[in-house]
Amino acid sequence: MTKARDTANIVGGGFSGTIAGATMEPTGDTAAGDNAAIGFTAAEGLILTGQGSTNDVTIKNDADADVIEIPTGTVNVTMAGTLGVTGVITGGGLVVPDGSLNLADLDIDGGTDINAALVDADLMIVDDGAGGTNRKATMSRLATYMGTKIGGGMEFIASSGAISDGTSSVAFTGFDASKYDSYKFYFLNVVPATDATKLVGRVSINGGSAYDSTSGNYRSGTANKGNIHIGVNLGGASGDTTGVSGEMTALNPANTTGFKIFTVNTGLNPSDGATNIYYNITGTGYVANESSAVNAIKFEMTSGNIESGEITMFGIVNS
Repeated sequence: MTKARDTANIVGGGFSGTIAGATMEPTGDTAAGDNAAIGFTAAEGLILTGQGSTNDVTIKNDADADVIEIPTGTVNVTMAGTLGVTGVITGGGLVVPDGSLNLADLDIDGGTDINAALVDADLMIVDDGAGGTNRKATMSRLATYMGTKIGGGMEFIASSGAISDGTSSVAFTGFDASKYDSYKFYFLNVVPATDATKLVGRVSINGGSAYDSTSGNYRSGTANKGNIHIGVNLGGASGDTTGVSGEMTALNPANTTGFKIFTVNTGLNPSDGATNIYYNITGTGYVANESSAVNAIKFEMTSGNIESGEITMFGIVNS
């Protein structure tokens, strides 16, 4: 059988033997509905078209086992074995079936470092319920979870940031009795805009809609007060930088059957040249006589505005 005759039989559809020592070079396209056809176009290159009841195209190995399948009438590809890729897959079209990526195969060593502090909005991946659905979660959820596991731990809630000149007051509403038993407030050189004034605190039982300034609703020893004294006789006018620094603890402000207790331990940062010395001026306790849970607090001067400083709130997590 000559080569020319072999070619004629292939073209005529009458060849059923083996092609050996030669190649086939199709010059035309295949068509929809072809049972089995090999074609070529300049744009698409080699084309393999088929039509079967289960698969349109099936590629098998020497053991007659399916390796790659294109199910009938679909654009899907089913691969029986392992796909080995030495290059980079791009385009976002690769879908990995659920549960098919082993944890050991997830290598993040080559990733780019975030090069910044983690913040609440950063995302992480969690397996919901262990063996459940992989979901995303924010770092703020991690902070909340850790707070529930570390009995008595202190968790950051909010900060005033650097207080700008002319601020009338700084309020905090982040009270949450389901998470916190008590709260800490830290004062960093809070300076008034007016001389000889006091930094005080007033509480709210309605989320900050109103703050109690009633004389007698706050007590220190036997003295009736209209607020909680944080720092007294402060200077601030004409560039004076005398401010108050220290801390205040709010003990169980969610209590509805008795007094709410506040302990204050602060000192003055004087402007008399002794800039490295803090004079202790308080160490007192106050009680707030409120019939409902305290859920907000406001700090302000008894006269004028706040010129500068910073106030920060932390929660003491339920044990």
